[in-house]
Amino acid sequence: MEKTASVIIVGGGLAGLTSAIHLSKIGVPVILIEKNEFPKHKVCGEYISNEVLPYLEWLDISVVKLHPTNISQLQFSTEKGKSITIELPLGGFGISRYALDELLYHKALENGCSIIQDTVESINFKENQFTVITSDSTILKAEIVIGAFGKRSNIDQKLNRSFIQKKSSWLAVKAHYSGNFPSDLVGLHNFKGGYCGVSKVENDAINICYLADYTTFKKHKNIQEYQQDVVSKNPHLKVILDTSTMIFEKPLTISQISFEEKSAVENSILMIGDTAGLIHPLCGNGMAMAIHSAKIASDLVGAYCKGEIKSRTSLEKKYLEQWNHNFSNRLKMGRILSKILQKEKLSEFLMRIIVRFPFILRIIIRKTHGKPIIL
Repeated sequence: MEKTASVIIVGGGLAGLTSAIHLSKIGVPVILIEKNEFPKHKVCGEYISNEVLPYLEWLDISVVKLHPTNISQLQFSTEKGKSITIELPLGGFGISRYALDELLYHKALENGCSIIQDTVESINFKENQFTVITSDSTILKAEIVIGAFGKRSNIDQKLNRSFIQKKSSWLAVKAHYSGNFPSDLVGLHNFKGGYCGVSKVENDAINICYLADYTTFKKHKNIQEYQQDVVSKNPHLKVILDTSTMIFEKPLTISQISFEEKSAVENSILMIGDTAGLIHPLCGNGMAMAIHSAKIASDLVGAYCKGEIKSRTSLEKKYLEQWNHNFSNRLKMGRILSKILQKEKLSEFLMRIIVRFPFILRIIIRKTHGKPIIL
């Protein structure tokens, strides 16, 4: 079987679905390939900065009908529990990936996108055309391929991307809980060997998602023991975990999470979302950045398809420039914060400074969040 489209998007997560909706809205034929069924829970912080709201409205995506929480405050704490709470300049909202991805999926179908549930085995680029082959031997051809296949994929290995050659010690764990937690607050709490984000999503559920160093984690028999012996050493997290009940049957996990730098263009594939650069949890803004990256790529691809961008070389150059302009400094800030918080004495010193001079935290927030997307 052979199919053709102007654009093939590999991966139907947040960035991939957003790009499919955008391109279909401006009249560019799209085929999206996703290996999993919709909807599906994913390991994710599930907080989104309000910077993306103008863009979602332009896409005719009504997040309000999902009843997200309105988040206006950030609480940050060190391993020993020293904390500071500050107002978020733009604010944000809490929504589960399960609900949001389902909304985007149906919007993409409504827009006329072709969505194929299959696994991509190879992406080949030759003579200005891509050939994508799936596990059921479907052959798809397009002039443009957008890579939205997430944090780590078999495609990364086949493209021999540099980050995939290095082992990563990070493991992520996520689950929804019932319990008492302020609906307007997102918490970011440090513990020995990791960080934990806490915020409410729709249906009054608490999303608890943390990143853990595997060398610390593997010393414990299971997740529950690790949470009791390590995560709960932060007194804020202890209170939350002790007074909450897990809604999920079991936590979701993902391993080998790499924060190494990635190229936003590989083998002429335009990478978006986590595929282009994994946003450190300390940036607190991964979902918004994934959505914004989809807009940048889709705008440029639309201009290319209309002949406004004259060559593939120019398209790739413009995308790299815009990706770096919008995200490279945010990613650097996340990596710097990560290194600081991994050193107990240094992180405690930083917290004492922040508590005394709260404007420093406001500067950090500005460095890791963007301005409202201009249409």
